Parts: sequence; structure tokens; C-alpha cells
Amino acid sequence: MSRKVALITGASAGLGEQFAQRFARDQHDVILVARGAARLEALAAKLEKEHGVKAHVLPADLARPEAPEQLFAQVKERGLAVDFVVNNAGFGSCGPFLDQELAGEAAMVEVNCTALLKLTHLFARDMRARGAGRILNVASTAAFQPGPYMATYYATKAFVASLSEAVAHELKGTGVTVTCHCPGATHTEFAQRAGNDKSRLFQRSGVASAPEVVEHAYRAMMRGQVLSIHGALNALAAFLVRFSPRAAARAIAAGLNQQG
Repeated sequence: MSRKVALITGASAGLGEQFAQRFARDQHDVILVARGAARLEALAAKLEKEHGVKAHVLPADLARPEAPEQLFAQVKERGLAVDFVVNNAGFGSCGPFLDQELAGEAAMVEVNCTALLKLTHLFARDMRARGAGRILNVASTAAFQPGPYMATYYATKAFVASLSEAVAHELKGTGVTVTCHCPGATHTEFAQRAGNDKSRLFQRSGVASAPEVVEHAYRAMMRGQVLSIHGALNALAAFLVRFSPRAAARAIAAGLNQQG
């Protein structure tokens, strides 16, 4: 039997790289997607050597509106049937909203929301027709409240959670599952790129490691769990915020996102 195939966006570093390694360990072939071809090629060679899987490299800049459709077409041209999609690509910014470059904030929405929506739609249709498939959309505990000083990022993750839960409900009984995974603060390159690695959120103890977050997400996806929050304290906070005054939730998030 041919191996199953997992497509992973944002695969060149951080959680994406860990997801690629996790799928390869379970003997799944992988399609690696990110902007940096060189890093993808190096990862592909490593996975093929260590695990004996096939690693396909498809560089793409998901900030470009046409990129998801082009990526889907490339997968089709290679004759690949995708069994798992991990929508992991994303980035953030830190600081007052009006001090951010508008183009960067709009690109964040394109990558974090629009590309994820398109890839979910394109691949889930194929999965539904085959009667099997799993999609994992990586959100964040940021999804559960507004986030001053990371306003756009928090808003994009709220979109991811809402879309994922709704589509998961619509696909019940089809053999296709959608899982929204919500990690809290995690040690990856994300924080440095976003500029919030010196924030109070990341200066606290208990920041998770990338491998433990990926293992938690991977298992949730394989179970077909709709919403999965990594860490007991994160899950408790997501539950309690529903009963907190919105002003208090905003103030707490603002405090955590400011530089420590």
C-alpha cells in the first residue's frame, strides 16, 4: 500500500518543521510548503534519509492571493492525493496597531486567514469526495479574547477557530475531520519574528516547547477532536475568559503583550 500524504505549510521552521518530522516518523510522505526553498530542501533530504519517506518540496508565498490555488494545482500535477493538511503557516506583529505597517498587517490576514480558508476549502472538497481526510488548523489561545498590542494577530486566530469549528460541524459523518489546535506561548522563531519574545507573556515560566505542542496537536487531529487547547492552564484560561468582563480580558491581554 502507498503511504499517506501530509501537506504542511510553514514547514521550514518552528512548529511546521516539527510537524513534518512527526508525520515522517509515522511513515507518512510529506509535502513541505514555505517561502524558503533552501531550508525546505534541507529538511526534505533529512526526512528522506532518516525515515525513508518521500518529501516533496513546493515553495510558496502564501501572502500572495493566488498562491493557494497554485499550490493546489501543483499537488494535482504531481498526482498526489493529500490525506492530511496542516495549516500552520502564520506570523504576528507586536506593538500598537496604528504604529504597524499597513501592508504587513494586511499580509498577516492573507496568510493567517485567507490562505488557510482557501487551502481548507480546496483540499477538504477532495477529501469529502473520497470519504476520508483530516485537516489541522493551527490557531492559538489568542483566539479567545481581543489582544491589544497584537490586535491583528489575535483577530486572525479568532477567525481560524470560528471557521474551523463551523466547518468541522458541517463535515460530520463525511469521514473528514477538522481540528483547531490552540497552543499558548511556545518557544519557536515566531516570537522573535513577531517582536514579542521580550513581552511579559514570554518572560513567564511555563512556555511550551515546540515538540510537545506538536505531539499534542498531532494526537488531537488523529482523534478527530474539533477544538484542542494545549496545556491545562491554557484550557482553564480559555474557559474562564467566557465569564470575565470584556474590559478585564482586554486589559490582561494588553499587559501580557507589552514588553516586560
